[in-house]
Amino acid sequence: MSFDGARLANTTTKVLRAYDPGHDLPALRLRFGARLAELGSNENVLGPSPRVAAALATSIPVIFRYPDPKGTALKNALATHLKVDASRIALGNGSHELLMLLAQCFADAQVSVVHSEFGFAVFPIASAAVGAITIRVAALPSDHATAPYGHDLDAIAAAVRDDTRIVFLANPNNPTGTWFDDATLDKFLAGVPESTLVVVDEAYHEFVEDPALSSAARFLDRYPNLVVTRTFSKAYALAGLRIGYLVAHASVVDVLERLRESFNVNALALAAAEAALADADHLAHVREWTRRERDWLSEALRSRGYKVVPSQANFVLVDLARTAASLESHLFERGVIVRPMGGYGLGHALRISIGSRGENERLLAALP
Repeated sequence: MSFDGARLANTTTKVLRAYDPGHDLPALRLRFGARLAELGSNENVLGPSPRVAAALATSIPVIFRYPDPKGTALKNALATHLKVDASRIALGNGSHELLMLLAQCFADAQVSVVHSEFGFAVFPIASAAVGAITIRVAALPSDHATAPYGHDLDAIAAAVRDDTRIVFLANPNNPTGTWFDDATLDKFLAGVPESTLVVVDEAYHEFVEDPALSSAARFLDRYPNLVVTRTFSKAYALAGLRIGYLVAHASVVDVLERLRESFNVNALALAAAEAALADADHLAHVREWTRRERDWLSEALRSRGYKVVPSQANFVLVDLARTAASLESHLFERGVIVRPMGGYGLGHALRISIGSRGENERLLAALP
């Protein structure tokens, strides 16, 4: 019998499947060139603050040195920005790493982890990776007035058991773009025991326009079991540098530090994130531009008869009420890349990132 490394994998890893990043974009860029419309990864096409380039230029000459293992300068900047003590902040190679790390540190085969049916794909991966009992709670119905396919917090609260160690939420949620307001979250947190960590992923926080939704971070002092994760990949446009952070009780951060990989955030990412965070004007421009373009694209799609789920992110979910594979293939052949949602159990939907006006127009022109 030929050698098969998979036979040597531990019991937990044997049942896992690798994360699907979607199409081979480098190859597609060569194939389509400037005609390619990349609308599948929720990136910020406006790019990062101009201050980032200056920060990188200063950092490049010293990349032969290891980065600050504690990320002190960025943590201090985030502490000032968030009005929390730096001891409550952990840095990660994107928020993805931090979500995985939370499961590694706080869950195992003896406890359960709860998440929503159409929540972020990393939630069930993180749970399965540590062998935890995964409880997936049915999402809100497709005809819900404000959050079709969104989190049903009442049902999630009811699913929490004595052995539940983590509840994963995303607000706004990927891939639906749906959200819940501060009052709803406050009510939910009040009913969850302190023995259960509530992790609220706010990867798309900076795009939120609804005045009823500020941030879960406002409740950190009231609920010590609350963890908020964020990323610099989206609104700050640092996806290629991979950097994120979380805010939690200092004792939670202390546990994470025991398992966090040394130098998990590189020097360029640390410098770029600090520079990006300091440019409030650029972030405000990104927010306003994204809102306008999201509204424009949503209306254009609705005018063609497509059902667009309300969104507070830099993407929209289009519910076709039929199998989406043929439309996704049709767009792909014309150089328009969107994200099919079959992997989430939404085989009738496509997630479409807000691209440049030119990319959005190419999408509309390619629709049958």
